[in-house]
Order: sequence, then structure tokens, then C-alpha cells
Amino acid sequence: MSKNAVTVQYCSQCNWMLRASWMAQELLQTFSTDLHSVRLIPGTGGIFVIDIDGHVIWDRKQDGGFPDAAELKRRVRDYCFPEKALGHLEKKDDRA
Repeated sequence: MSKNAVTVQYCSQCNWMLRASWMAQELLQTFSTDLHSVRLIPGTGGIFVIDIDGHVIWDRKQDGGFPDAAELKRRVRDYCFPEKALGHLEKKDDRA
């Protein structure tokens, strides 16, 4: 079974590198070696897109801003590891 690669494209003109690196750290902390990699790719024009192997899970322009860490982790989990529980991030009625 191959592991998934996450890519975070961020706007360097907008100074979103810190936000992108924080989100990468959150994903690595939660999913650790279950992921193949988390890459940061600088761009321009207000881009902030997170994808998994080319499948977009967050686009700032379409989703209306930035995800919080919990939402990002839920989307990565739902795409890569649907059977995995996220502990305290889950609502009481989710994946009981």
C-alpha cells in the first residue's frame, strides 16, 4: 500500500509561509509516518491550496479562507484514512 503525499501551495507574496508550515507540522504531528510526505510549494497570486496526490482538499478561494487545524486533519483523514479516529477532535456522535 503506497502512502499519500500532501502538498501545500501558498502565496509567498502574502506572507503565508508560516501558516503553511504550521499546517504541515500539524499534519505530520497527527499522521506521522502514515503519510509519505508533506511538501510546501511557494506561489503567488493569493494561492493557498492543499492537495493529496493531486486531489484538492482545501482551496482558499473556493472554501472561503483558511482551514483550522481540526478541519484540515478531518479532511486528510476522510480522504486517506477513513477508518482512523482523531481522538479529541471527533465530536461525540462521530465514529463512536
